[in-house]
Amino acid sequence: MKKITFLSFLLCISCEEETNSDQNSEFLFVASEGNYGDSNGSITMFNGNEKIHTLENVGDVVQSILVHDDKLFVAVNNSHLIKRFTITETGLQLPGIQVSTQNSGPREMVVLDGNLYFTNWFSKDIKVLNLTTFSIEESISIDGVPEDIITDGKDLWVSIPSVDIYDQGYGTSVVKINPITKAIEESYEVGNGPQNLLLDGEKLWVSRTFYSSDWSTAYFGSSLIDLNTKEVEIKTYGAGMICGGNLLKLNNQVYRTVDGGIAPIDQNLDINLSLKIGSYGSLYSASSSNQNIYLGRSDGVAPDSVFVHDENGNLQHNLMLESAYPGDYEFWEPN
Repeated sequence: MKKITFLSFLLCISCEEETNSDQNSEFLFVASEGNYGDSNGSITMFNGNEKIHTLENVGDVVQSILVHDDKLFVAVNNSHLIKRFTITETGLQLPGIQVSTQNSGPREMVVLDGNLYFTNWFSKDIKVLNLTTFSIEESISIDGVPEDIITDGKDLWVSIPSVDIYDQGYGTSVVKINPITKAIEESYEVGNGPQNLLLDGEKLWVSRTFYSSDWSTAYFGSSLIDLNTKEVEIKTYGAGMICGGNLLKLNNQVYRTVDGGIAPIDQNLDINLSLKIGSYGSLYSASSSNQNIYLGRSDGVAPDSVFVHDENGNLQHNLMLESAYPGDYEFWEPN
């Protein structure tokens, strides 16, 4: 609401603002992957604890979502689609539009200079989607299977957790790509299984997960790249500490998912479990925005839940979802 400074309206405006203080200007989107092969992935839109809209049967494995310019982009992994919807305060405008990625297995997305860049498992590349024409115009080949992709506003950063599809996490590199030349300009060895990336100033944080040769044991670790000195810190926690892949920033501190919640991680890559927020035995994902923490729990069967905590770790409310496996979160504020 536009604030009016005329004295005669001051009392009325103040009362109205106080009455609507429980309204949240920020909307939350939760992408539920759904069950593999069932095409029952969904997207749910919330304002505070109010469910605004649920878009069901989005496709087979809703891998990731991204908000840009009042549009919601959706990568549907096993349906090999990128979808786009216009966002309104009452939900997503349907039907939206989509483009086939030609069996590429799209994973994560980022927008830079009018293009949507997204990683692909099966085609082992980064495809470039022109947001004006909504067509895929080119691709950047990757020596390995790319996963996460982020940008600093100039370059692209990509994690490569695997050498081949579904290996045990034999990939060990994070690369910097020049979006103009489409060339890999830098490559960093960060240890096995690099997954999620978080850029914090001149520090690039990396979560890692890899497996024993028979897939019976999962190992977890973190890495930290100093983009000034080019030095890489690597720490492997082993199989005893159960970590998820998510990295997030809260109160100027980097956190990562661990042992059913999130806990701060320091420059030495040590995780402070004494400050852990949340304790959910089947934690599947985590995110944060506007001083809130979102912890998604799943038992693999719908409905699933997202538990919302404040910055101090206090549980605020529980958001119910229509599909299983809440995997990604995005936030939107009306202009």
